[in-house]
Amino acid sequence: MKPLKKIPVFQGEGAIKNERGPGVDDKEIIERFWARSESAISAIADKYSKYCRAIAFNILDSEEDAEEVLNDAYNRAWNAMPPERPNNLRAFIGRIVRNLSINRLEKEHAEKRGGGQVGLILAELEECIADRKNSPDELAESEMITAALNSFLIGQSIENRRIFVRRYFRAASIEEVAADFGMSAGKVKTTLFRMRGKLRKHLESEGIYL
Repeated sequence: MKPLKKIPVFQGEGAIKNERGPGVDDKEIIERFWARSESAISAIADKYSKYCRAIAFNILDSEEDAEEVLNDAYNRAWNAMPPERPNNLRAFIGRIVRNLSINRLEKEHAEKRGGGQVGLILAELEECIADRKNSPDELAESEMITAALNSFLIGQSIENRRIFVRRYFRAASIEEVAADFGMSAGKVKTTLFRMRGKLRKHLESEGIYL
């Protein structure tokens, strides 16, 4: 298979929003991947760079690291298509970015602390958000979960929302969260436990059962 050279695509931190802007149709982008046309990379970057950047930056909190993840993600997509032909290109590339970002963060925490926080964090959230595989149907459902999670957070108090994001998006330890918000570790654990319960109920109200 012809290797793909790395193409810089990161343009700095921007507004974090879902992106479906104008550009090449998803089916056409996928066909370009299958045809081994490197124009597929610029097309997917033009259409979904903000969306992918938001995922990477929310997890890594670093523009430099996010840039590297985005480049790696487009190369990963290049290697995956063919043989894969995703039904939902946005969810497909988003999941690649998320997995690469989490892997990078786990490695960083392991090097700094002798063990990663991310594995523990995902275990805490597993009761609410099950780990999804790469089938097209499950990838499409992950978008529903993301939208439901966003609406859930909007409905929380500012402090609780910040605690949740600090723990589950920034991968901070319980002790770090406690220090940041001037509260005990026990109170942080209780707050997060209650929020996970509320999140499960919210997901169920949206028709998402995990």
